[in-house]
Amino acid sequence: MDNYSNNQPKGMRLAFGIFMVLVYVAVGILFIVDVFNIDNPTVSIVVGALLCAYGVFRGYRLYVGSN
Repeated sequence: MDNYSNNQPKGMRLAFGIFMVLVYVAVGILFIVDVFNIDNPTVSIVVGALLCAYGVFRGYRLYVGSN
């Protein structure tokens, strides 16, 4: 059988997970401060909030180890 366990992220998988959390939160903040010049500010804030929330959720899953 295979000795690799999906429960414990290691090495590059952990680094990629941390990188993606930072990317989601950073792009969410950029949407909130309207760097992308979207015509409707409500849409920009909602999309930014969703991206930030998803980044936090991914960070939590990475921390708990269910990723």
